[in-house]
Formats: sequence, C-alpha cells, structure tokens
Amino acid sequence: MSLTIGFTIAAIFLLLLLSAFFSGSETALTAVSRARVHQLSRSRTETRRVSGRALIVEHLIASRERLIGALLLGNNLVNILASALATSVLIALFGDTGVVYATLVMTLAVVIFAEVLPKTWAINQPDEFALGVAPIIRPVVIVLAPLTAIIQGLVRALLALLGVKTDDTRSGLTGREEIRGTVDLLHAEGEMVKHDRDMLGGILDLSELEVSEIMVHRINMVALDVTMKPEELVNAVLKSPYTRIPLHKGDRDEIIGVVHAKDVLAELVDVGGDVARVNVERIAKQPWFVPETTSAQSQLNAFLKGKTHFALVVDEYGEVQGLITLEDILEEIVGEISDEHDVELSGVTKQSDGSYIIDGSLPIRDLNRSLNWNLSDEEATTIAGLVIHEAKTIPDQGQQFTFHGLRIKIMRKDKNRLTQLRVTPLSGSAKPS
Repeated sequence: MSLTIGFTIAAIFLLLLLSAFFSGSETALTAVSRARVHQLSRSRTETRRVSGRALIVEHLIASRERLIGALLLGNNLVNILASALATSVLIALFGDTGVVYATLVMTLAVVIFAEVLPKTWAINQPDEFALGVAPIIRPVVIVLAPLTAIIQGLVRALLALLGVKTDDTRSGLTGREEIRGTVDLLHAEGEMVKHDRDMLGGILDLSELEVSEIMVHRINMVALDVTMKPEELVNAVLKSPYTRIPLHKGDRDEIIGVVHAKDVLAELVDVGGDVARVNVERIAKQPWFVPETTSAQSQLNAFLKGKTHFALVVDEYGEVQGLITLEDILEEIVGEISDEHDVELSGVTKQSDGSYIIDGSLPIRDLNRSLNWNLSDEEATTIAGLVIHEAKTIPDQGQQFTFHGLRIKIMRKDKNRLTQLRVTPLSGSAKPS
C-alpha cells in the first residue's frame, strides 16, 4: 500500500511540473515579441539553433487560437489528473476528510508552483522562455490538434449564437497603432528619450497629416512682385533668408513662378554684374501646385520622386493657401531645423509665474513637442485656431478662457487674428489634454 502511495505522490509531482511547463509556455508564447522572433528567425548573425527555434515560435504564434487551445487543454488535463490522484491518496490516509485536505493542498500547490511561479518567470523572460520550450510545444500542439479543432468549433458556434465574430488572424490593433503604443510605453518607462519618441511619432503621423497642417500660411509667406525694379528684386532675393521665393505679378494670389537664389546669382554673373539686365521672371521655374488635402507622406514621396523641395498649396478653388517645403515635412520628424540664415521667431516664452507667452500662429504640434503637452490638433492647426474653436467666437483682447487644463488670455489681436496669448497651465495639469 505504501509503495502505491509513493508512486502516486511521485506522479502528482510530475503532473505539477507538466502544469508549470504548460502555464509558463502559454504566458511566454503569448507575450513574446513577434518582431523580435521574426528578426531572430531571419538573422544571419544568430546561430542556426536560435534561428531554427525562432522559426518554430513564429509558426506557433501564427495560429494563436490553436496554440492557446492546445496549451489550455494540456494544462487542464494534468491539473485535473493531479487533483484526482491527490484526493485518492489523502482519502486513503485520512478517510473522508481527505477531500478537504486534497482541496487545500492542491489549490496551494497549483497556484504557487504551477501558475504564479512559472508565469512570473515567463513574463520576465518571454523571448528566451519561448525559444526554450518551442521544440517541445510543437509536437504537443500537433498531437492535440484534432481535439483542439473540435473544441474551437464548439466555442465559435457558441460565440456565434451570442453575436460575437471570431478571427484568429485579426489583431485588435493595426501595425501603426502597435508601434505607437510600444514607443509611448518605452518613453513612459524611461527606456526612450523624448526626442526619439517625437521622431518616431512624427514618422507615424506623416500619413495622417495634411500639408495644410504644416505649411507656411499665406500670411507668413514671402513672395516678390516681378513688377519691381530689377535692382530691388535682386536685392530682395539675395537678402531673403530663403533660397526659393514665389513670384507674383501684381495680385499676390497670381503666382507666376518660383525663383532660386542660386539662379539669380548665376544670372548676375552672366550679365557681368549689371543688375539692371537681370530678368528674374525669365529664370524663374514653373510653380508646382498641390491640393491642401494632400497627405504629408504623399508629398514627401512626391518631393523625392520629383527631385524638388518646394510646392504651393491651393484649396479646392485654386486659391493659394501657403507653401510647403521638404524641410517643413522633415521637421515633423526630426524637429526644428535651423541654419545660419534662419530667422529666429520667439514662439514660446516662459514667464516667472509659470505661464507662457505664445505666438497665436504657433502650430499645436510644435507646442505639444516643445512643452510635452497633448492638445488636440484635430479641429485646429494653430493655438489661436484652437482658442477660436473652443470659444465659438473671435475673442476680444483681454478676454480669458479655461479649457484643456489651460487658462488662456488674449494679449494681442490684429483684426480677427489672435497674435499673442498668455497660457497658464492649471495646477495638476502639467500635460493638458
């Protein structure tokens, strides 16, 4: 009798080990980084053993429903069998009260040694754990596949009755959302600096941004009238901090070309330095007009394909709304790009009381990057536009508003334009949203 009990106890320990193996494998294979596994499976720098195991993991997680079904089935089988054996042993030793002892002992044993311990181990080293167990899990999944398929069919039928659609290949997040969530999480955990987070976020945002959101607005656009005297025109081109300048004839909306400062210099050399003989209109290039609804990603691709850096943005009626350059798009990724000819604009000035004096034309995206805020830019592009949108009117100078965790006072106004604002974050609202 004692020998039989000894074998039974040994079997219980073996079953608990199998349960721990299934629990840890389930956690590791569901938490493993698909990107990391994909990289390992195709990496030439890794050993053949590692890349081979990574390939097995990639194959297993490609069908998560079948994998999880097999692991849960195996785990429950060994847990139930272990509990049944423990109950039989304790009943033999203590009689009917052995059922109570078996329940307490097996609950503690399963929770501690077959659930918490292996899952904690697996969640802390999911990639290594998954690579280690993958060769063993694969035949288990294959052997249990028929039974797992029956269970999956039954589960799907029951869910269909409840109106729930299942798709083993569908993910709740798009690849873009998953990358963005990973970037934000790494930044929150201190593993990624803010500048890197902003750069990666800028790349992800390009396809969602329209050129109208990042263009230089027509109000701030530098354009020259070709009817000016040649001396004045050449002088204005050479003194401008910009290398490409739109040209108009009389009406600012009548853009007839774009002149490059380098072409003006070349023309000046050709005419022997006689400024009066320089014909800026003749050397200007044809303007490139793009719709304001064009995405920043599409425009970036167009710039690269067309080998040009400058385009004029027009609305649906063909009226010029501003201009967009390659640098404007790149700045959405890497942040502000300045050179020795850039004009520094004081867009944000912090005050001693914790408030900020902000230029009303400052884009919300730049403000969010600069101050690490989270203001929405869906309804307005600039901070002044956001104030007008929230106020549902054009405020007067001196008016104050409170929204998005900010107290905003209109400091200066030019006609209908809010040119300067005082913005004060309210206490406890370090990151307005």
